[in-house]
Amino acid sequence: MAKSVANKPRLNVFVALLRGVNVGGNNIISMRELKERFEGIGFKQVSTYINSGNVIFATKETDPRKLEVKIEKMLSKDFQLDSKVVVRSVGEMERLVKSFPKSWTGDRDWRYNVMFLRHTIDSEAVLEELTTTTESEELVYRPGTLLWSAHIKDIDRTGMNKMSSRKVFREMTVRNLNTTKKLCELMKKVEDGAG
Repeated sequence: MAKSVANKPRLNVFVALLRGVNVGGNNIISMRELKERFEGIGFKQVSTYINSGNVIFATKETDPRKLEVKIEKMLSKDFQLDSKVVVRSVGEMERLVKSFPKSWTGDRDWRYNVMFLRHTIDSEAVLEELTTTTESEELVYRPGTLLWSAHIKDIDRTGMNKMSSRKVFREMTVRNLNTTKKLCELMKKVEDGAG
């Protein structure tokens, strides 16, 4: 007798955030090919969002660290890409979006960035390595992320503007406010249909 749909194990929804893909003409990967490779290593309901290495998928696996290792191996083998990956569950993304400061209104005069931290540096102590240098600049820790905002007029003078030269920067990947919120929304839609 066939297993009923009700007894089918529920799939877990994640997003893989690839670091440094399709940035400044480097590490060019077709999102169509990336989607196919994710499906090729067993992930379900795979979709990509914009061209910067955001892949939503469903899987029976529950451990984000195991998923990161699996995806990084595939990127190395199939694309010869030594890209670090941050994986977040739909629950983690929902909690993050709910925790955004009230001041994060999407005002065009401000820059709002979400810095997703790899587990290797995921601690409030990471703030000790980073400095803000303008009055408008703010840097806040949330589990798994740093939330950074600054007024556009001050961007060139911010401490975070020099972030890319720091070793710690290699252990994070950055998405803006709108991309982060959209990814969460898309993940929730997949979760509603997962199973």
